[in-house]
Amino acid sequence: MSIPSPSPFPAVVIGGGISGLACAYHLQQSGIPARVLEAGTRPGGVIATIEKDGFLFELGPQSFLSTEALLKLVESLGLKEALVQADPKAPRYILSDGKLICAPLSPPGLLTTPLLGVRTKWRIYSEMAQRTQPPNEDESIAAFVRRKFGDELLDKMVAPFVSGVYAGDPEKLSLRSAFPRVHEFEMTYGSVLRGAMKSRPPKETPRAGLCSFRDGMETLPRALGARLGDMFLTESSVVAMRRGKANGHAWFEIDVERHNHRETIAASAVVMAAPTDAAAEILRGLSDRFPSTFERIEYAPVAVVSTGYRREQIQQPVDGFGFLVPRAEGLRVLGTVFNSSLFPGRAPEGMECFTSFAGGATDPGLLNLGDDEIVQSVCGEVARVLQISGKPVVTNIHRYAHALPQYNLGHSQTVEALGALTSAIPGLFLAGNYLSGPSIGACVDQADQTADAVRAYLASSGIAGAVAHA
Repeated sequence: MSIPSPSPFPAVVIGGGISGLACAYHLQQSGIPARVLEAGTRPGGVIATIEKDGFLFELGPQSFLSTEALLKLVESLGLKEALVQADPKAPRYILSDGKLICAPLSPPGLLTTPLLGVRTKWRIYSEMAQRTQPPNEDESIAAFVRRKFGDELLDKMVAPFVSGVYAGDPEKLSLRSAFPRVHEFEMTYGSVLRGAMKSRPPKETPRAGLCSFRDGMETLPRALGARLGDMFLTESSVVAMRRGKANGHAWFEIDVERHNHRETIAASAVVMAAPTDAAAEILRGLSDRFPSTFERIEYAPVAVVSTGYRREQIQQPVDGFGFLVPRAEGLRVLGTVFNSSLFPGRAPEGMECFTSFAGGATDPGLLNLGDDEIVQSVCGEVARVLQISGKPVVTNIHRYAHALPQYNLGHSQTVEALGALTSAIPGLFLAGNYLSGPSIGACVDQADQTADAVRAYLASSGIAGAVAHA
């Protein structure tokens, strides 16, 4: 084992998913070199794109919303020309009694949709004239919706939406953690709908659009990895970490295994951007309270099934974004995205492709089935919804035992506990999709904030200035 260098890296980022990559790139742009250690063979984590028989399939996130931070990152990487945007008017559907119904995309639309009955619509309309306050204790999404609007809105619209975003269980998910703005609307205005209408941006403000890249979502992490150059290392597993000190200066000593060789590197600051199970074990050497705290964060298992069909096989129009499935429909599919309808280049001429998600927090046993059984079940359900005849011309399945972190009741306290543990160890920072939202935009925003905090720490330690002038 080598001895740690007396001149440690200013920063080391553990984990090469979007959070770690964005954080390291932000540091690099600030003049602070950051070594990224990724255990896998490529950058991006769950963001992965494959080509199969002429179809372009996403194995993880299918698209992203064009937040300000994301668009700035895209432009900085020179990817603006590769960006593709879906039609903002593309309809979204909800399955109801076996039929696809357009989902309302605005508060007025809730009052006209055939998905809801008169009683529920009256509760929605009258909510704007009432003033309520949320309970002091953490409240589940299901409890909130029942309290404000009733069971029908929960079952027909909110629960499917929650499945689409978190693959989660609305009975367990915390409103204030998973959808903090909704909680803030009631706190501030006493009415969710009144708060939503008062908080709308001016008409001239550009609306966030649904985006991807011409060659798929993996374009973004690939570009970040390329920009980081030899500071980004794959197949580099961190097995332990501890504090070191010499000549009055504290640092971190990181044991890394790479290509059957173990070495110890040193860092003045460390950003832990690995998944929670890996982070728990690595940080055990700094505090034995990290593992038990990370264990509070649950994950939903998800099977991602991609399929391609000839257009003449499909009787139901497949325009728009796709559809979500309420649990009352009795299907195992949570939802399906119409990829070839959203973005160009996803399917060969005369073909269509879809991505369906199954399992989630409400059906974790699905992943106990074999691949063929899952694909057959998912394809059969989607075929009934879209009136598809015959077998798909191509299929692909990808499993995630830990697909999405669940912002369940008590999540905010868990994040606070992790923050307290981290704050007690100067120079240690956290980044990841379990902190302030699982979307790519939320991860990039949080990664940028983490990079700023690292830069401030290094500057206060007299390190950043030396780096900038090196």
